[in-house]
Order: sequence, then structure tokens, then C-alpha cells
Amino acid sequence: MMISSYPSPHQALIDQLDLMIRAHYPILYLVAVEEAPVEEVVRQVAAKTQPNRAVLLWDIVRGWTDNGTDKGSVMGALGRIANAAKHDAVIFVLRDLHPFLKQPNSKDSVPIVRELKNLAHELKRSRTTIVLLSQTLELPVELTEAVTVIDIPLPNEIEIDALISQLVMPDKLHLTGLAREQLVKACQGLSRSRIERVLAKALASKQQVNETDINEVLDAKKQAIRQTGILEFFTAERSLKSVGGLENLKQWVRMRQDVFTEEARRYGIPNPKGLLLVGIQGTGKSLSAKTIAHEWRLPLLRLDPGRLFGGIVGESESRMRQMIQLAEAIAPCVLWIDELDKAFGNLNSSSDGDSGTSRRVFGTLITWMQEKTSPVFIVATANNVQILPAELLRKGRFDEIFFLNLPSDRERQEIFKIYLQRLRPSRLREFDCEKLAWTARNFSGAEIEQVITDGMHRAFGKGQSGQRQDFTTDDILESIQETVPLASISQTQIELLQQWAERAGARNASH
Repeated sequence: MMISSYPSPHQALIDQLDLMIRAHYPILYLVAVEEAPVEEVVRQVAAKTQPNRAVLLWDIVRGWTDNGTDKGSVMGALGRIANAAKHDAVIFVLRDLHPFLKQPNSKDSVPIVRELKNLAHELKRSRTTIVLLSQTLELPVELTEAVTVIDIPLPNEIEIDALISQLVMPDKLHLTGLAREQLVKACQGLSRSRIERVLAKALASKQQVNETDINEVLDAKKQAIRQTGILEFFTAERSLKSVGGLENLKQWVRMRQDVFTEEARRYGIPNPKGLLLVGIQGTGKSLSAKTIAHEWRLPLLRLDPGRLFGGIVGESESRMRQMIQLAEAIAPCVLWIDELDKAFGNLNSSSDGDSGTSRRVFGTLITWMQEKTSPVFIVATANNVQILPAELLRKGRFDEIFFLNLPSDRERQEIFKIYLQRLRPSRLREFDCEKLAWTARNFSGAEIEQVITDGMHRAFGKGQSGQRQDFTTDDILESIQETVPLASISQTQIELLQQWAERAGARNASH
């Protein structure tokens, strides 16, 4: 049996809206993934005010909910609000007005923006409030002073737990205390409607909800995150043992593996902010980000900063807000920001060709990094750190900056052993890893992996079908001798990076 009502969100949100409405805030812009729960909050707020206020809803297809008028006419809907403002106490909810605000200078949008400014001035002296409800924030500069924006978060653990109790009868919920907690955590970052669909599917297929449905929820989460086009949900499968070398970094991570537990909170340890991993390509920065999530048993989200930037004015800022909201809803989690320098390098010296969008997005990011209280641990990677803005590197943004240098001889041996163990565990002792490491001087970890792969191709290509010999140390040595490492091509760049790490006081990830 499923109940269609939703559990009430935080009382703080209701109190916040109630205070703003009583203070005669003329226009509120509520940014929310779902309409139904937010509209229910608005009704609760309307019922609290004295005298009680009516709630009327409008959308461009069906018009006003009470009489169906003003279909297809935004100006008609605003005209009704203007007339009611003189004598009525009403909260008018306008759904999905953002397409008309996205291009404020277009022929259709200019009068809408102008009338909203008129109403913002008039409603300050009335008991009427306009609520703009949309999943996307589109706010032209002409309305920034007149409109108050409120981000409505996705449901938190308390709300999710209550929602599960409402949607699934007790005799259908076959979960122990720990399993139920895992189900709740798996649901974090999902909207109420997605949670409802996953649970409904479980009930329809086997008449119950049990531990096997946790994976279904995780699949739904991956799909939801993928659909944003901003974040990717990764399943971190490799532990720190799969990383060769980097012992200082590994020790730092292991020391903090329980830092997001309730025990750590009671001890008084604040949530760690994150790490910046700096180094040349192929030294293990991305692999380290994945293994941190695995070591701490946290979900891993990957952000490609380039995806934040949209072609429409205001779209990039909206995507950044959406990314932050989603990461905080899934928290505790690891947010991997890959190749930060490609998106935000040379900000201070570049021209304002994108009308300041990059600076505004960057400003939002570093402000959130500095002030966030949610347990979102950021692992950012950068190859060319010298071009990053100085304000990103100052204390408070990250807990630590680690420099990942080219692997030492001992580390190269370890990297060869790790890859060969994965490929040929029964033949590991047949490979001369010491000789391979010595020959592969100045090779990065990624380049070592590639020469092993090339050696396998080389051996495979020598034989014929059914008579192929397995690859050997000599095959890999031949591949090494034919490979020019990046260190030889970009020696000056690497030296500059090493000098920067020494000046900036970055910790060496290796012993």
C-alpha cells in the first residue's frame, strides 16, 4: 500500500518562508527538483499566517487551478495578480516561468520582466506574494534586487526515513536496522518521486522491500546523476593497495578513514575539506581520488569542470548551484574535480570574453569550498597548477596540497608488480621488475601501464592462432626502449612544477 502524501520538510524551511511572507517579501523564487512537496510547504505556510492566505497556482498550459483562465498568457496571469494585490491575501504560485526569464531582452520577455518589477514595488504594501517555482534558476539582472532566491534541498536522511515508512507498510519492509540505514543512505541525492518509483517497483515485483533493493536504489541514483549532465557517479573498486608508491599520501588518507563517522563528530573533529593533488600527467592523481573514496567507503562523484559552462547566459551559474545541491544531498561523499586548471586557469590574466561567467562560477565554487559545512570531501587534480588563481590555493580551501612527482626506482618496481600481479598473478616471479624499473627511468605510472600493454600486443602479434606465447620481460623492455616518456618531452615544464611545489610548501606524496 502506498500513500501519496509527503513527509514535511524541515520546519526551518517553513519558518523561513513564513517569516519572509509576513515581512512582505514581494517575489520569492523557489528552486526545487519537485513541485508537489514545495507546493505543500507553501500551503502549510499560508495556513499559518494570520489571516490565512489562499494559494493559487498557475502554469502556461492549464492556467489558474481555480478556474482555468489565462492559459498561454503570462501577462494575463500577472494581470490577475495585479488586480488581487489591492484587496486579497493570496500566495500566487507561478510554475516554470524560467523560459521567459532566460532571454529577458526578447520581444515576449520584456513586458513580463517589466511587469514583475512593477508588482515587486506594489506588493510591498499588500498581503499578496508571488512565488516563482522552477527546477532551474533563470534570473535576469533587472530582477536581482526584487526577487529573493531560495534553494529547496533534496530530502535528507530524516525525510527519507519518514518517506520509506509512509510508502511501505511495516509488514512489507524486510530490513534490519543496519540495512535500513544503508537503504536511507543509498536514497540520498534522489528526489521523492524517484524513491517512490524504486520502492513501488520492489513491491510490485516481490511484494516486499529488502536488502537486495539497495542496489536498485544505487542504480537509480547513477541514472539520476548521469541525467544532470554535470556529475558522474563512480563505483570505487580499487583500494590504496592498487596504487604504487605515494606512501605519504596513503598514510594521510588512512589516518582519516573514520573522519566522517558519528564518533569523530562526538570527538569534536570537523569535517575535512579536501585535497589538491598536483603533478604531471600519469602520476596517479585520478587513481588516488578513486581509492580515497574506496578507502573511506564513500560514494564518489566526478565533476568535469568543463561541463559547468553552458552557452546561455546564466546557465553556468545554475549548473554550479545544481552541482552543489546534489553533492550536499548525497553527502558524506567524495567529490572528484578533475583537471581544475583546464577550467579555471589564467582567470586573472584572461580577457572577459565570456562576460565574466568563468569568474562568477569560480567565485561560487571557492566560496562554497571555504564555507561548506556538509561532509563533501573534495579531491581536485591539476597538471599545470601555476596558472590557477592564487585564492584557490590559500589555506582554508583544502586541508592539504600534495605534489605527485615522477616515481622513484623503488616505486617503479612496485608499480610494475601491481600491474603484472593483476594481469598474470601466477607468473609474477618470472618478470624482472628490478630491470624493468631501471630501464623505465623517468616513466610515469600511466606510461608503465602502457608499456606493459604494448609488450602484451608485441608478444601476441609474434605468434599464430593457437600457438601464441605469453609475454615476457623482454617484450616489455622492447616497448620501453621504443617509448619516449613525457618527462623527456616536457622537461622544462616538469622542472617548473617541481620548483613550484617546493616554493608553495606542497607535501611530497612519496617518501
